[in-house]
Amino acid sequence: MKVALTSRGNNLDAALDSRFGRAANFLLWDSASGAVEVLENTQNLNLAQGAGIQSAMRVVENGAKAVITGHCGPKAFRVLQEAGVKVYLTQAKDGHEAIRLFKAGELKEAAAADVEGHWT
Repeated sequence: MKVALTSRGNNLDAALDSRFGRAANFLLWDSASGAVEVLENTQNLNLAQGAGIQSAMRVVENGAKAVITGHCGPKAFRVLQEAGVKVYLTQAKDGHEAIRLFKAGELKEAAAADVEGHWT
């Protein structure tokens, strides 16, 4: 299963980005192989609107079945939910910690967005 983690860098050592739609990067972690692929999100960082929707569509198109992030807005959450992608919210410091918590079953699936749109 592919899991998209929001990240400020390009590897699992980097800090998790607390924002979903305006995350610097998405790290696509394959739970079966452990491989990590970097998806840059620069095209969505400065959008006036729609960053969450575009980011959600991007992770869905790249095969993610789950997302691990700090926060997720309502429009992105709706797109992910409609695509069957589970959203997990965490305050993990980096990708390694987030994956450890995910594998241990310590992350709770979000039932709804936890922030309003257009937050910084």
